[in-house]
Amino acid sequence: MKFTLSWLKEHLETDKSLDEIAEVMTMAGLEIEGIDNPGEALAAFTVAHVTSAEPHPDADKLRVCTVETVDGTKQIVCGAPNARAGMQAIYAPLGAYIPGADFSLDAKPRKIRGVESHGMLCSAKELEAGDDHDGIIDLKGDFPVGTPAAEALGANDPVIDFEVTPNRPDWLGVHGIARDLAAAGLGRLKTAPVTPVEGTFPCPVTVELDWPEACPVFAGRVIRGVKNGPSPAWLQQRLKAIGLRPISRLVDITNLMSHDRCRPLHVYDVAKLDGPIRARRGRGTPDAFEALDGKTYEPTADQCVIADDARCLGFGGVMGGEYSGCTEETTDVFVECAWFDPQITRATGRATGIESDAKHRFERGVDTGFVRGGLELATALILDLCGGEPSEMFVAGEEPAAPDAINFPTGEVKRLTGLDLSNEEIVDILSALGFGIAGAGDSLSVEVPTWRRDCALKADLVEEVARIHGFNRIEAISLPRLPGRREAPATTGQNRARWARRALAQRGYREAVTWSFAEKSRAALFGGHGEGLALENPISSELDVMRPSALIHLLTAIQANADKGVSDPRLFEVGPIYLSDAPDGQETVAAGVRFVKPVRSWHGSREADLFDAKADAMAALDAAGAPVDSLQVAAEARPWWHPGRSGVFKLGPKNVLAEFGEIHPGILRELDIDGRVIGFEVRLDAIPEGRKKSGTKARPPLQRSELMPVRRDFAFVLDRSVAAQDVIRAAKGADKALIADVTVFDVYQGANLGADKVSLALEATLQPSDKTLTDKEIEAVAAKIVAAVEKATGGVLRG
Repeated sequence: MKFTLSWLKEHLETDKSLDEIAEVMTMAGLEIEGIDNPGEALAAFTVAHVTSAEPHPDADKLRVCTVETVDGTKQIVCGAPNARAGMQAIYAPLGAYIPGADFSLDAKPRKIRGVESHGMLCSAKELEAGDDHDGIIDLKGDFPVGTPAAEALGANDPVIDFEVTPNRPDWLGVHGIARDLAAAGLGRLKTAPVTPVEGTFPCPVTVELDWPEACPVFAGRVIRGVKNGPSPAWLQQRLKAIGLRPISRLVDITNLMSHDRCRPLHVYDVAKLDGPIRARRGRGTPDAFEALDGKTYEPTADQCVIADDARCLGFGGVMGGEYSGCTEETTDVFVECAWFDPQITRATGRATGIESDAKHRFERGVDTGFVRGGLELATALILDLCGGEPSEMFVAGEEPAAPDAINFPTGEVKRLTGLDLSNEEIVDILSALGFGIAGAGDSLSVEVPTWRRDCALKADLVEEVARIHGFNRIEAISLPRLPGRREAPATTGQNRARWARRALAQRGYREAVTWSFAEKSRAALFGGHGEGLALENPISSELDVMRPSALIHLLTAIQANADKGVSDPRLFEVGPIYLSDAPDGQETVAAGVRFVKPVRSWHGSREADLFDAKADAMAALDAAGAPVDSLQVAAEARPWWHPGRSGVFKLGPKNVLAEFGEIHPGILRELDIDGRVIGFEVRLDAIPEGRKKSGTKARPPLQRSELMPVRRDFAFVLDRSVAAQDVIRAAKGADKALIADVTVFDVYQGANLGADKVSLALEATLQPSDKTLTDKEIEAVAAKIVAAVEKATGGVLRG
């Protein structure tokens, strides 16, 4: 939601500065996203007077202008056809940045076809003050030389952009914002009451409500003899300031009402109507119509439409049709001011994909008590800007009943917040917000206004009082410390997540937080969403199921980072995935991705590969407390991993703790990822609980030997199908007391071994603890290693 400072001050009488207004808005819960002050971008530009404009000696289309500027008399070469003596223009000095053209003037005078130019005279487009680029700005009025351009152009009105929470539709109108700020003590609400407009003839267009659940009330009136056309400058400027394009007086009035009072309207050309107007259910193909967005829709039976006897005129509360719209030839109009059910409106917008200002407001709940008042105010604006003669108001149906009153003990404020406010202070705050107060003393009956249907409980009123009084004025009091010793509040799962985050960050990854939702087609690439995990009311059509893998959004995120110039994006996330809607269907994983590309460092460069992903997954598992020495590696990764460049870490035959490797190229193509990507996904919940030891939680003592280790090398001829991990495990298990470590240091394949054979070279480290090993003892251990490997794998010692 955007509005200008001057617009706010039409409803709020205040002498506070922009910074003070922003501060009060923030403290009252109106979260400001940004403040755009166009005057700052135009700070370097000022008004100048052109005293002469002579033809350029060497160019027919250029003029050499003598210009009186804030910096003195300047010679400026100008190519605008409207440059002439006596005009007032906007002067850009040397070195100024031209926002509309995205370049800066040279800091020194520049020769143009042999004539020096000391600055520039600007067009409206170059200053982003309009679309005109055919000539320089020709100011109307009497502005002294040196007047700031923002003041002369009327562009010194700051625009405030803030986030509207779904429960506060009244904030979608400037009047509602002013009401809250006045209640917060920023000034006085000065909006005048709506004055009824007396009709001079019966309304010739009638309305029938065939679906009152979707449209319970519909008010309208005909205005004859209107004159449509471009809006006055003040209205166009107001709409442009908040990002809307002025269209015509009638359309601009409806946009103004929507943003000023959160009261969407629609205007029909009476000449294009056939019979009474009806709010009814859609009828499919017979109701097909072209909407104002240029698309054709076929309304279904669960969508509310506005129609006459001949055709469907548009979706109720969402978007009107092109056929019945007003043009400059329109002379008689029918003004609609209705109320549409939020749920039906929301469902219609989601099914059609339409996003409009009307839908945005109706789906949140427009004020039910401002149907007649909104029509009266719109009528007055149309008569003022377009002229005409109004009919009497025609109203079909009744407004929904006002919210129920709330029995409110004022002591709830102190009980729930600790604020010690008097009854008078509480009553003043609620009254300023528009709540009606009945009763006296400590028990009040509070009538909820029709624009605040989000308030239904005593706690809601307490929140309103605390919000306006100031959450920052609630005293911070620590909870009393309970006696006795307390265990750490973090659970095992929380600790594992924290340890995994720390380990991955230390390995050069940056943490990301992505959606727990995913698009159904993308979820299918990673095994699909489990039963019961399709969202009934998704926040977006692209986020309609729960994600089965954290890799989905991480992959698109590293591509987005690469597109923005990040050379080696590495992202990880620790968060949930969803495999079913059962209690144990949600798991916590630590996932990470990075591109396969050369990594530069002081000792050279190489491409990252699946072993880097394996190391990253191992680091996360180790940090999270997994028994990494007991893990088995197998090439059993699921289909979204590259079949020849991936693997899993397992504990036993079924418990998979992690998957790692290169992502399947087909998956990357589906996600529009450029290049090769490696990654991993660690299942933190699958890590078994460690044994709890009684007594102290101290680490076990360091087992350090003063004796030198002994290393022996072995080479075994094995079938190519034998996993190296099985060989290492067998060798280490030959003598657990003496063998400290076993590693692979060479792999050889050759014709002399056979087509299906491979030679695997191991280094075994023997670590004595109490005495130096003799040659006989070393040979005995070596024999155990050979026997263990031969028994476990069928390999033989290479001769």
